[in-house]
Amino acid sequence: MTNEPIPIDALKPEEVPDCLKVETYFDFQTYPFAHQALFTGPDITCVLNVIPAISGYAKGWLANTIAQNLSSRDDLEVRTDTVGAGAQAWGRFRVVLEEGAIFEPGSVMGITKPDAEPHTIYLAAGASVLGTDIYLDGGDIYIGEGTTVEPGVGLKGATIIGADNEIRQGSYFRGDVIVGDGGTFRGELKNVVMMNKANFPHPSYVGDSLCGYATHFGNQATAANLGIFEGLRESSERRPLIIRTEEAAYVLGGPKLGVILGDWSQVGCNSVADPGTFLAPHTIVYSLTRLDKGFYGPDEVVKNKPMAHGVIERAALT
Repeated sequence: MTNEPIPIDALKPEEVPDCLKVETYFDFQTYPFAHQALFTGPDITCVLNVIPAISGYAKGWLANTIAQNLSSRDDLEVRTDTVGAGAQAWGRFRVVLEEGAIFEPGSVMGITKPDAEPHTIYLAAGASVLGTDIYLDGGDIYIGEGTTVEPGVGLKGATIIGADNEIRQGSYFRGDVIVGDGGTFRGELKNVVMMNKANFPHPSYVGDSLCGYATHFGNQATAANLGIFEGLRESSERRPLIIRTEEAAYVLGGPKLGVILGDWSQVGCNSVADPGTFLAPHTIVYSLTRLDKGFYGPDEVVKNKPMAHGVIERAALT
């Protein structure tokens, strides 16, 4: 193994190890994804390049899609700074509804600066937003056909939600979130991509992460995205995350990284993944497992067996 960590951004495409390539985790030929262009741009030489690109991609897609629909369709209902009876609203915003969409939020926070352009929430046909708290001060929101957003959900832009999703009470989408089609969610998401049929139906946290087709977190499973000791440092002094393979150590650019979850990978209840955890496709993690940062799978079962091996170590804090 090379002793000196290698900055991942310094690698040429041909130098990127297989364990850090997009195609190792996501099969877009078998499981097409509406936003797979995010994973294939000229600057995406490694799966880690995708995460800092989420925000820019989401904002561009939202602006283009909403503008195109407004200019090409005459069947849209457009509301300005208007919510239903009983809801609260602050600032300026726009609501665009396709036929059959229902928009009855609990509250809407729009732009309050007088010289700033208002953002838009766009509901496709048959989508419903009921009793939801909407934050349009940070970006646009798109909700796909047939998606239901329940009361008690918090949605911040920029967020893209595909078709036929169930966004359950208690969900908190903190912005820079891209969700595919046919998923179920109840946890907290931030700067994350969830592909089609992603199933995160219970309380959990996933941030600075990429989750592939039909991935799943059990109840209370979570993915840490910042090392616990880095949390003791000022933000400006936090050190970049380092990940090790059999051949070399790599500096991943910044201190924050959650989980890279390959297609069909599953994480059992009450499990915790350290920052910088990579699960290749069809990796199954048993309940109550602590995943140290590194690489797992593909086609692997990861078990927690404390009675056989022990899982607790105690050491002095220095």
